[in-house]
Amino acid sequence: MSAMTPSAASAATRHDTVQQGLNALVAEDGIPAALASVQSRDGQNRTYTAGVGDLATGAAVPRDGQVRVGSNTKTFTAVVVLQLVGEGKISLDAPIDTYLPGVVRGDGIDGGRIKVRHLLQQTSGLPNYSNYLGEDVQHFEPRQLLDIALQHKAEFDPGTRWKYSNTNYVLAGLMVEKVTHRSLAKEIDQRIIQKIGLRHTYFPAPGDATIRGPHPTGYYRDSPDAPLRDVTELDPSWAWAAGAMISTNSDLDRFFSELLTGDLLKPAQRAEMRTGTVPAEETFGPGARYGLGLVSKPLSCGGLYWGHGGSYPGYETRGGATVGGRAANVAVSLQLSDEATRGRVDRVVDAALCRR
Repeated sequence: MSAMTPSAASAATRHDTVQQGLNALVAEDGIPAALASVQSRDGQNRTYTAGVGDLATGAAVPRDGQVRVGSNTKTFTAVVVLQLVGEGKISLDAPIDTYLPGVVRGDGIDGGRIKVRHLLQQTSGLPNYSNYLGEDVQHFEPRQLLDIALQHKAEFDPGTRWKYSNTNYVLAGLMVEKVTHRSLAKEIDQRIIQKIGLRHTYFPAPGDATIRGPHPTGYYRDSPDAPLRDVTELDPSWAWAAGAMISTNSDLDRFFSELLTGDLLKPAQRAEMRTGTVPAEETFGPGARYGLGLVSKPLSCGGLYWGHGGSYPGYETRGGATVGGRAANVAVSLQLSDEATRGRVDRVVDAALCRR
């Protein structure tokens, strides 16, 4: 069979549902840049771009460019915790006080009653420190973030409800460091990034506000009518174990695929991550359920995909993988503030994973 001519290839791209979805996000939702990567069952990746990489210069969107992946970081942190569970160094049903004695105390907050499982599943009742940070950008140490949370009353008793809180993952990160005597960044790098060959993924060093590789400029809008502001360079310490990492869509494809079918986790811990999920629709949309740092969402063609997603000033990411071997991730260069646009990003992911 002969190769497609350039005109035929262009026509195929125009009619590709993923490309159409990215084009619509740029044209109809006013997003500066949109990027996607789709991994087929045989591990082949196809990348897409739409829009402009930098509004000031008109630079092209870098294909498979790096972005701040926000709360996808939680899945990396959860994997390290679960690896330590598999090694017998942490127990999911042990109280946090076992590893961080006396650290977690506050109004209605007792580290003797909050289990490791509650942290990873977002069922601890701990208040979300990021709700109280304000607008000033500054450097934070992880314990400072925890101290901010502990100034506020518990949301509910551990294990009785689900509510998203970045505090859970700051505590998980502190626990990893206490148990391993190494930084969380080094543990993630050695145990995940190097192990599965994520070439464009890293945990920024303290105070590093840059993005190392080719990337679209990240923008933020204070209100729907406000102008776009360049927020690409921003100290990520405020997010730490809950959301500081930088990656690409194709690396996220590989990560979530390996997590579901590879040997990042022992079978028992991989099963724990995906069983006993709880409803998480208020944060992740219709049909979403939260496991241990991993979110399941239904597909329009049947079945589920597993991922997480992230929202960070300048960037928004959505995507994941299926147990059948497909993976897709989409990133945009604007933190989204309305559910309608988030839903349209989710639909691009769905189109990619359901494509025959």
